[in-house]
Amino acid sequence: MVTSGAPRNRRFWNSTCVVATALAIGMLINGSAQGTSPGQRPLLEAVAATARTSPIITVPAGSFLMGTPRSNAVSLGLEGPYDDTEQPQRRIWVDAFHIDRDEVSLAEYVKWLLEGHRPAGEQLQKLLDHVITVHALAPEVVARWPALYVTWAEASAFCRQRSGRLPTEAEWEKAARGTEANVFPWGAAAPTSTHAVFGHYHVHEVPILAPVDAGRDGQSPYGMNHMAGNAAEWVNDWYGIDYYATMPDRNPGGPKDGRYKVVRGGSWKSAPALLRGATRSGAVPDQRAATIGFRCASSKE
Repeated sequence: MVTSGAPRNRRFWNSTCVVATALAIGMLINGSAQGTSPGQRPLLEAVAATARTSPIITVPAGSFLMGTPRSNAVSLGLEGPYDDTEQPQRRIWVDAFHIDRDEVSLAEYVKWLLEGHRPAGEQLQKLLDHVITVHALAPEVVARWPALYVTWAEASAFCRQRSGRLPTEAEWEKAARGTEANVFPWGAAAPTSTHAVFGHYHVHEVPILAPVDAGRDGQSPYGMNHMAGNAAEWVNDWYGIDYYATMPDRNPGGPKDGRYKVVRGGSWKSAPALLRGATRSGAVPDQRAATIGFRCASSKE
């Protein structure tokens, strides 16, 4: 959770907005990761068994509009800025890159944990046990959910092992919005349940999620799924509240350091404004949340 001393901007994940209704099943979101329980391994293996990687999409080199224009008018609609950290709008050049069409699935993440003899966090173990043994969801169904309870370091290491990396914030925004600053990945229309998974706050005991390879109606201009809703996504950059005013015009990579890593896209719990392609969020890198996942990218050789 974001600790005291965080910037006052309202889009930061905190103990209220990060915690999936997993609180209802007694999960400790901010607890440290524990070793994998021996009794949990068969369940984890069942989830990992159907892991498959996402198709890769190439985003061509070129410029795009990043951020939202400054305006003296007070905007109550979704086209206006969520806050001033996404201003000023700049035309930014990004070299060609590859990016996953889909968010990394829970099956892929669990398989990576098992193969590397890494512990599955207590929160994740409790979630899987609850939805599979109590709610009787089949492991192959849960396997297609986006990865959850992933720290930034784990997401980064996962992508590096696949000879990739997390996308930069600029790459993520171009992939989500296209070249002319779509409000949402699919365009300007307000989000509905056919576009994205969002707005499920304290409705059920478990996260409301869609398979990572679903969601065609909400695809981005380049064909990426779930760049709004489902799971919010870690990107590579440190968070800078005034970075848009000072970032370079070509291939910005974020501030050199910071306290928070950028999170983009909104989640299954988010209000519509957090699904906007320009809305910026942040979380401490070791945060494990039921709302944050990731996808991988790589530079085009």
